[in-house]
Amino acid sequence: MIYDLIIVGGGPAAIAAGVYAARKRIKSLIVAHDWGGQSKASAEVQNFIGIKSIPGEELAKKLEEHVKAYADDILDFDEGVLVNKISKAENFDNDNPVFEVETGEGEKYSAKSLIITAGASRKRLAVPGAEVFEGKGVVYCASCDAPLFRDKTVAVIGGGNAGFESAQQLLEYCSKVYILEYADEFKGDELTRNKVLSSGKIEAITSAEVIEIKGGKFVESLIYKDRKTGEQKEIAVGGVFVEIGSSPNSGFVGDLVEKNKYGEIVIDHKNGRTSQNGIWAAGDITDQPYKQNNISMGDAVKALEDLYLWLQK
Repeated sequence: MIYDLIIVGGGPAAIAAGVYAARKRIKSLIVAHDWGGQSKASAEVQNFIGIKSIPGEELAKKLEEHVKAYADDILDFDEGVLVNKISKAENFDNDNPVFEVETGEGEKYSAKSLIITAGASRKRLAVPGAEVFEGKGVVYCASCDAPLFRDKTVAVIGGGNAGFESAQQLLEYCSKVYILEYADEFKGDELTRNKVLSSGKIEAITSAEVIEIKGGKFVESLIYKDRKTGEQKEIAVGGVFVEIGSSPNSGFVGDLVEKNKYGEIVIDHKNGRTSQNGIWAAGDITDQPYKQNNISMGDAVKALEDLYLWLQK
């Protein structure tokens, strides 16, 4: 069969698009590797509009329940799979396009339109020792592994919101937490930043370029360079939590749509359209500068509304 729409992704943007597609009776398929997106790994998601605070796992469950409650005979799901490739079908016509979506499980689906909401993945720390000690003290999920570092001294790499949120979780377990930021000042929102920095267990370091992770069987220390003085310094830590941003999961798109130098899908911010007729995108995979759940969902709804009018024509 040829779906009216395929939504790629399972985060907040995908859920928003799916709910609105169901309400508008657009026959759709959602291909989702996981529900909840990056928020699922957060111990606490704050200010999801209407909810002051909620654990990431719980939010992911609620999002899944919401979209499935509207499924009826309109929404189909292929869960636990990644999309490997999207392409134009053999009978492609730019005025009446048909696209093919291939998954890692070998399934192939066809649709008249696509909304791509595959989100982003955390960047890996690219310094000597980071790969060697991954899983041996180098960590990319504080909410998953913080309890393993009870009473230890650890470092958080990255002074944005994610870095401060990780530090906040680590304060519940660790004896001391360093926060290292490459820039000359921290970027996290003021409320969270001030709350974390007021702890006596925090040592904040700006203008710090991480040079190397060292250890034996596990992480034992971290070397960084003071970018203002050029001096290299070593601090003893039992764990390194990496929060240095993310990269869009856009590899499967190929050159089907325009992407910027960061790999983000370029969209028309009025309606979510990409450079390819019949394809929309929303959320962290796009060049939307504000990577937030509330914005991603609004952009997905906007894209769905525009897609609906497009389908009617």
